[in-house]
Amino acid sequence: MIVDDDALVRLGLADLLTTDDGIDVIAQAADGLAAIEQATLHRVDVALVDVRMPRMDGITAITQLRALAHPPRVITLTTFDLDEYVYDALAAGADGFLLKDTDPSEILRAVHLVAAGSAMLHPRAARRVIDRYHHKSQPKTAAARERIARLTPRERDVLTLVATGLANNDIAARLGMRDATVKAHVSRILSTLGVTNRVQAALLAVDAHIDS
Repeated sequence: MIVDDDALVRLGLADLLTTDDGIDVIAQAADGLAAIEQATLHRVDVALVDVRMPRMDGITAITQLRALAHPPRVITLTTFDLDEYVYDALAAGADGFLLKDTDPSEILRAVHLVAAGSAMLHPRAARRVIDRYHHKSQPKTAAARERIARLTPRERDVLTLVATGLANNDIAARLGMRDATVKAHVSRILSTLGVTNRVQAALLAVDAHIDS
């Protein structure tokens, strides 16, 4: 599903996504309210959601999309421009974000990665957004460290690399593990930390300064 108040953006994204035989565009929406309606009518696997929209903004929409019986995974779209709303979108449950000028091949790759349960944070902007806005918004280092202390040493190693934005196969190569083993570790990490996706786990890791 494509959610953006700019009709030209929706058209361009739809044209791009339909070039991939593994992706079907089943719904479009011009704002958050329409997105909730469409996600209720259709079984949406991945939603590309703009941040700033009329009636209901993208952050509120993400929260409500994630609360559905069959919640779609969400990629936030933004022009960035030092947009603090990006952090709020990730904290609300988005599985990643892309800049609107992202290379088309990377947008297609992001949809597949997120659909498979991974995350996609724009490599140039990810650390900048997390560092700039996460610490300013939620300085909860002690609480974050207390939650992360429940992890095993190996799970902590995996979380440290998740926090850098690496995909499972890259983490497996870095730690000398199989992809399936990394996937199992990530699943246990999310459960132990009480978060819904690896982006929220990464934000918690940043709060705890586990990579410093």
